Amino acid sequence: MKTKLKFLSWGILGGMIPMAFYAVFFTSNTTDFSDSEQDSSLNYYARNASMPGFAGVTNENFVEASESSLNSVVHVTTKVVNTTIQNDPFFDFFYGPGSGNREFKQYGSGSGSGVIVSAEGYIVTNNHVIDKATEIEVILNDNSKYTAHVVGADPSTDVAILKINAPNLKPISLGNSDDLRVGEWVLAVGNPFNLTSTVTAGIVSAKARNINLLTDRTNQNVVPIESFIQTDAAVNPGNSGGALVNTKGELVGINTAIASQTGSYSGYSFAIPVNLVQKIMRDIIDYGIVQRGFLGVQIADISQEMKEKNNLPSLKGVYVSKVTEDGAADKAGVKEGSVILKVGTKDVNSVASLQEEIGKRRPGDKVNLTVRNKKGSEDIVEVTLRNSDGETTLLGKNEVSKTSALGAVFTNLSDKEKKELNVSYGVKIKTLNTGKLKALGLEEGMIITKLNNEPIENVEQLTSKLSAGNKGILLEVMTKSGKKDYIGFGL
Repeated sequence: MKTKLKFLSWGILGGMIPMAFYAVFFTSNTTDFSDSEQDSSLNYYARNASMPGFAGVTNENFVEASESSLNSVVHVTTKVVNTTIQNDPFFDFFYGPGSGNREFKQYGSGSGSGVIVSAEGYIVTNNHVIDKATEIEVILNDNSKYTAHVVGADPSTDVAILKINAPNLKPISLGNSDDLRVGEWVLAVGNPFNLTSTVTAGIVSAKARNINLLTDRTNQNVVPIESFIQTDAAVNPGNSGGALVNTKGELVGINTAIASQTGSYSGYSFAIPVNLVQKIMRDIIDYGIVQRGFLGVQIADISQEMKEKNNLPSLKGVYVSKVTEDGAADKAGVKEGSVILKVGTKDVNSVASLQEEIGKRRPGDKVNLTVRNKKGSEDIVEVTLRNSDGETTLLGKNEVSKTSALGAVFTNLSDKEKKELNVSYGVKIKTLNTGKLKALGLEEGMIITKLNNEPIENVEQLTSKLSAGNKGILLEVMTKSGKKDYIGFGL
């Protein structure tokens, strides 16, 4: 019995020794933290949530940023009416042209968010939010409602500009997306699931992301420009067109998309950088169209395989796989096989980042490129950007209005086209963006032959009548196959 007690005593003593050792050497380093964890009222760490490198970011910053942006974010609702007119030639024969028209309508709706950027009533949203909409309504944070009209849209960047007439609007402050850093806190403000003024928080996960989102949304005549800010802030259906703001409450991006198989938030969301948005916005308001400058090159990201194949010294820069003859880069001496390293002083290491930098500029703008040629030497070349037609001059608003109206750009028919279609008058829809005509179902390549039974001889005749504000419009149109149809609508 004594032997058993002896072993038990030694066992207890052996267990107490490491406990004493732990108390002496470790508790002095953890006592304060443990106390604050046990007493929630003293939990400084929970009440002042921050991350390494962002010690000054607290929940108070989130409150201020939210309050300063909530009244600048609006709810956008849309109505879509697809109208088709079928013609009965029997009625036309006996009662005159157009009397045999019968309208058939299909109705739909949609919603999203928008951001007030001007006290004059200009609102930025996504093009896909209002694409094909026949009616657009904007609901402010105080639940007041206003009818909006489309000022213009840019499918290449998925940006659209609306305008409302409303008093006492509170435009958001614009930040600088170039200064945004990976790991920085941001807030997403919008109307997911039709819930007014919802705020979610996250960090910037990456910049200059290209996810091939706009390729499927745009047609062959549009070159998508994708250089998204990636965040992990919760963005859901209805957030599209809403604000991505920094902790100062400044707009740094327009929320556009999520990466999800379910259609709801799963950790990845994407926003258009505000610096690119500002350029698109100014162009649409000042000129009526986006004045886009082009380098005139085909480019590619540099992979390990490409590096080895072309004996490149590093993976940095963007590879020039082809140079367009007489384009901006060609005239500046940029050669195929060279690598673009910088635009101005900014490094570009992806197609997306280069597209974003060039996308901020207009035709006629001069930009310095740091280029490494095939031999490995680096040079700074000055490039004068050109538009898609190879011109360096900007189009004036009056000039734009002569060839475009209601989201469409028109062109006169050539003699060859008139002969092939067996018509002596009419104009062709050259390009078609968001606006009334697209919402009505018209397509690029269609011919408009008559307006209110009056033959259309040239583009200016058509655009002046479409811009005159006539209450009722009846278009006689011809498809690419030569089939006639009629489209009626009000302005």
